[in-house]
Amino acid sequence: MALLPEDIIDRLIQMERRIQALSTAVNTRPPLNEIVNGSFTVKRQPNLDDPNTAVTVAQFITSGPGGSKPVLRINDAYGHEILSDDILTGGLARPWLPMLPPQDSVNQANWPYTSATAWTTFATSTNVIWQPRLRLRMLTKVVGTGQIRVMVNGVQFGPTVTTTSAFDFTGAVTTDMQADFGKDLTVEIQGYVTGTSTVYAQPVRMHGLQS
Repeated sequence: MALLPEDIIDRLIQMERRIQALSTAVNTRPPLNEIVNGSFTVKRQPNLDDPNTAVTVAQFITSGPGGSKPVLRINDAYGHEILSDDILTGGLARPWLPMLPPQDSVNQANWPYTSATAWTTFATSTNVIWQPRLRLRMLTKVVGTGQIRVMVNGVQFGPTVTTTSAFDFTGAVTTDMQADFGKDLTVEIQGYVTGTSTVYAQPVRMHGLQS
């Protein structure tokens, strides 16, 4: 009978422990579609892109302040941070989204207005379609007799206003988001009056929404 090394039992015990550890790690590792801590990188297929361009297009980092809070960061191919959340308070850190500046909500003489006797655009803005729906709230005033409406890319958006109540409407601005994403979105306030009248409108809230 061949002689066995004196430490063979110890070696077998160590091997058994390692096998158990490996088995435990395999059975307890997170699923491939979940990140517990760390980051991942999305790469382009090299045969589809210019080889001189960067291949890293996004990163997702899950280590927050003190390692206790998740943090989302997405970078473009040049390493610019284009999307991230606020690691101190929560919410969105980037991108910075435009906000409507304070408006004169008291003195209607400073509001956009028209005294035209046919539908006429008297206030307009051009934006970019990032989301399929839009909410617009505006104050209105009619001195005399008249009406106000809103047009979005040439199509009426919401009701026609004939009183001094606020216009507040949420609705779709596109029926084909895939085709219209990134295109211009033109918003027009139109009005007309009967006789010697004037209609006024003052937007006080406007933002996009998801579907």
